[in-house]
Amino acid sequence: MFKSIARFSVKFRWLIIIVWLAAVPVTAKTLPSLTSVTKSNNSAFLPASSPSQKASNLTTPFQGKNTSTTAIIVASSSTGPLSSSDQQAIVQVEAMVKKLPNISLVKEQATSKDGAVQEILVGTSASGFGMGSQQFVTNVRNTFTKVQAPTDLSFHLTGTLAEDVDSNNSNNSARNNTQLFIIIFIIVLLFIVYKSLLAPLITLIPAALSLVIASPLIAESTKIGVQVSPITQLLLIVLLLGAGTDYGIFLVFRVREELRRGHEPKEAVVQALSKVGEVITFSALTVSAALLSLLLASFGFYKGLGPALAIGIGVLLLAGLTLLPALLTVFGRAAFWPVKNKVSKTQKIGAWGKVADRVIAHPVLTLIVGTILLGSLIAGLSGYKTGGFNNSGPPPKSDSAAGSQVIADHFPAATNNPQDIILKFNKPVWDDFGMIARAQKELNADPVFKSISGPINSGGTSLNAAAISALYSQLGPPNLLPQTPPAGFSLSPQIYRAYRSIAQFISPDGKTVQFDALLSAGPSGSTAASQAIPAARSALTAIATSVGAEDNGLLSQDSFIYDISHISTSDLYKIVPVVLIIIAILLAVLLRSLVAPWYLILTVGLSYLATLGFANIVFVHLSPNSSGLSFFLPFLLFIFGMALGEDYNILVMSRIREEAHDDVTLRDAITKAIGFTGTTVTSAGLILAGTFGVLGLVGGQSEVQQIGYSIAFGILLDTFFVRTLFVPSIAVLLGKWNWWPSKLYRTSK
Repeated sequence: MFKSIARFSVKFRWLIIIVWLAAVPVTAKTLPSLTSVTKSNNSAFLPASSPSQKASNLTTPFQGKNTSTTAIIVASSSTGPLSSSDQQAIVQVEAMVKKLPNISLVKEQATSKDGAVQEILVGTSASGFGMGSQQFVTNVRNTFTKVQAPTDLSFHLTGTLAEDVDSNNSNNSARNNTQLFIIIFIIVLLFIVYKSLLAPLITLIPAALSLVIASPLIAESTKIGVQVSPITQLLLIVLLLGAGTDYGIFLVFRVREELRRGHEPKEAVVQALSKVGEVITFSALTVSAALLSLLLASFGFYKGLGPALAIGIGVLLLAGLTLLPALLTVFGRAAFWPVKNKVSKTQKIGAWGKVADRVIAHPVLTLIVGTILLGSLIAGLSGYKTGGFNNSGPPPKSDSAAGSQVIADHFPAATNNPQDIILKFNKPVWDDFGMIARAQKELNADPVFKSISGPINSGGTSLNAAAISALYSQLGPPNLLPQTPPAGFSLSPQIYRAYRSIAQFISPDGKTVQFDALLSAGPSGSTAASQAIPAARSALTAIATSVGAEDNGLLSQDSFIYDISHISTSDLYKIVPVVLIIIAILLAVLLRSLVAPWYLILTVGLSYLATLGFANIVFVHLSPNSSGLSFFLPFLLFIFGMALGEDYNILVMSRIREEAHDDVTLRDAITKAIGFTGTTVTSAGLILAGTFGVLGLVGGQSEVQQIGYSIAFGILLDTFFVRTLFVPSIAVLLGKWNWWPSKLYRTSK
């Protein structure tokens, strides 16, 4: 089959090249961009059954049914309480925002105790976190410059949505830098490996075109439910450029080998692809199968990551089997200029072959040393701990960061990135406001909570239950009140503002009440805070029962982190066996053996645990301020470690099997196979590890650094030890049993 594909790619080489080049502008023009469909808020990937999502649903009365997400306009005066001129400017901004597209909610939320800051909640019906959100944030911020505001008055847009948009804009720069540095790194290393001018570019072009074409295809797939996060975008760049270059190296080195055997360029490409095509295909299938197994995950982050990257691998495989052979045929021997591939009847086994020959002469010693090495790294898992997804807040110097700082400076501590406590009642709380006062008192008294802000001390001004009930009798619901007291009511501005601000804590129908809380365990965003979520939920449930609430929930960054970590761990236990079984089946089919897949899977598993131990040593033991490994690192490390690690297993073992058919002893077959593939595996491993290393270097966020450096270490461990030394030693000890029950088992020496 692969010889037929090779002859097709050689015969129609110009047509294939034209089709691939034409696909770039066609997909870019007709399909959406990947950035436009990216979800920046990781909580959006949680299943509807998670406690955090259920709590989020309880907040619907505050936002309205048509509101998809919200942001907060912060208006602040630098000279003291907001003046009448300031208030007029604020009203103008509100009126302009209400006229913008997709605006579902504009509601004054709270005024600070000093009267210098006012919050306005703004909701949008635009779904997702892509271009719709970007346009929403841009439109709202544009209104700030269209108002003739006093010089002392400033406006900012903050809140979850604005922070996500600002973070995404900041990440775009890091993503572009990552792509640029990876390409530069790959080209430089390929020049060193090939010692030629054109071969590096020929190897990289299919990977680069695959990335450009796959991105809009993945974006289009979001219409059928695939979800995309910023991490997906970064991993797509690394995976396609890194793995694509690996597949290119597999074929280019084999073409060079065939040229040295005396084949003409066209026939050399046909012979090379007929042998390496199976390796590339099974490598891609292994990676794709591991990624598609993520569809079994409950966490939408993983469920979307798998199909998205699998689409990229599919495009990459197609390019590797068609575009790369076509390019190699067009350029012929010139691809390797100025190196001359002289024809030689005897092929040298090279330095790696000599190393392998010495190692397999002492396989038991190699296994003992290897076990000690891997065991020492695995021991680094002692004291293992994970943290949540570190939503590090808005980028410094961004508009959302400035707004967040204003809120932190002028409102109670519990309103700064708080735990949002929700109580739902079966009747309006105005009928018996005393139970709300009791709920807030009990929350304050519970040791799990450090501070509570709610209707009783709204905006920093305390109003007891009796005063609130009296004001309700006089003024009515606070959400219907104008900015200034109605005529005929002699109330101090401070008391009036405090009563109006209760609207942010009590829903318009009066049946849902919110409280802002800080946890005693630690500040929001810390590992201690996320680990305290179960205790906080338990305490809240008890208090809700005590005051007669029919439902309750706790909503915060920490609650999302806890739920995400919990679901992620559950998904890992569920998916690991599936991935192992899939890879074992693919290896059994490729190698026609029921024995080899077992130890190949085992070595990858040991390599995975050793790499995870290395990550724990570096990012936990040697980083005293670390909150732990990112919750998704073990998951991604397993998927990429297993899948990408097997690429080299497939290449090496396929070549050993090929050489074993030439009526030589298994030891000679291993020596020749390692000799021929050693440079290929080393070059491919260095490039793939380097691309992940670049990701860690320029990715910015600490989680991205952990992913980049850890996977890079795992690939290097596979490249220089597991694949080239550990696996051959096991193969020598097993002898002909490597191939059982295939025909080679009966004929192998």
